[in-house]
Amino acid sequence: MTEKRNLSFGQLFNLSFGFFGVQIAYALQSANISRIFATLGADPHQLSFFWVLPPLMGMIVQPLVGKYSDKTWNRLGRRKPYLIVGALIAVAVMLLLPNAGNFTFTQSLFLGLNAAMWFGLFSLMFLDTSINIAMQPFKMMVGDMVNEEQKGLAYSIQSFLCNAGSLAGYIFPILFTWVGIANTAPEGVIPDSVKWSFYIGAAILMLCVLYTFVTVKELNPEEYAKFHGLDTKKDEKKEDPSFIKLLINAPSTFWTVGLVQFFCWAAFLFMWTYSNGAIATQCFSWDGVNTAAESFQTAGNWVGVCFAIQAVGSMLWALIMPTLEKYFHNKGAYAISLIVGALGFISTLFVTNQYVLLVSYAFIGAAWAAMLAVPFTILTNSLKGDNMGYYLGLFNCTICLPQIVAALIGGAILKYICAGSQVGMLAAAGVLLVLGAISVVLIKEGKNK
Repeated sequence: MTEKRNLSFGQLFNLSFGFFGVQIAYALQSANISRIFATLGADPHQLSFFWVLPPLMGMIVQPLVGKYSDKTWNRLGRRKPYLIVGALIAVAVMLLLPNAGNFTFTQSLFLGLNAAMWFGLFSLMFLDTSINIAMQPFKMMVGDMVNEEQKGLAYSIQSFLCNAGSLAGYIFPILFTWVGIANTAPEGVIPDSVKWSFYIGAAILMLCVLYTFVTVKELNPEEYAKFHGLDTKKDEKKEDPSFIKLLINAPSTFWTVGLVQFFCWAAFLFMWTYSNGAIATQCFSWDGVNTAAESFQTAGNWVGVCFAIQAVGSMLWALIMPTLEKYFHNKGAYAISLIVGALGFISTLFVTNQYVLLVSYAFIGAAWAAMLAVPFTILTNSLKGDNMGYYLGLFNCTICLPQIVAALIGGAILKYICAGSQVGMLAAAGVLLVLGAISVVLIKEGKNK
């Protein structure tokens, strides 16, 4: 095994810079999808169902990206070909999705959805798929090229850039409204402020990904084998492992961290789905019916502001995460962060002022910072170098599956448990984070079976 040398801060930064652009796209999706589909005519109890396809596609695509990128060695790199392909598809879809409302057919075509909703649904599916294809290589390249000592720093940089990208994406609609771009539109049509947010986001995404593509030189097969202590001759004789075999042989850390992930990502799916309706009702006196109303569309912009404050809180929390990890180790820092986020979610029950609400979302940012960094640090430190990309792809299922479950049951929880209160769904998200924090105790760090 070759000496696992340290990378410079600049090298670590370049490794993840493209993540800034990818996260802008993800932020635009997260903050605006419920707004878009509500504008197109979706009932609040239907909203969560529109979030089923994106994580489902991610659960299918990311393990495949991991599997095949593990075996991809060409002049473009190992992970970078998937990065550039995913980015190109994402850009194309980001130019199309906000124009879903241009369909003039309003009658039900199938399952109660009109033509605009169906166009938006399939656009969303391809957008999330392409974002997943582009996003996963960044985490894989850290696992490939960064030693155990620097992985915490590398993922913290990635978390910082992720939140910086989120910040930009979240404020685009209110920023464009401020400069005079229309924030309202006829019933069923998406406002221009949202459209231009997606257009500009697509351009930034492409430029950032190209920067990482050009500045990062991946390890070649020989360097990779030496870095990870692999026997290349022995490895060549190995059969390509199946998903089932890899899952059977997965370290226990894979499953315990996955359990924590389940509660965390279900919580944030509720946030993405119901924040628009909750904020519109709590802070802007929305009647709960007319989505073309200025109060609903203004609340849609404020969702972006709240999510931006969440990103700022996450960025600041990411800066203190290394200190927390020093004194409380990875597990302690993880649990503390989730509890702080839970307090933020639950506090929304009592907030009716739009500016006070920003404090709640700043607290939520603590959980987000930990979710983006700690699980991957713990997991990659438990894995050997072979099949790392495959495992990271499979690990994405612990991100996608809880979102699918939350999307499927969200409407029922809204109706039968929260009595139609969308802010109640945010409080439910807080309860899920508490369960996640409790589950952290089950994690065993280090290489294990």
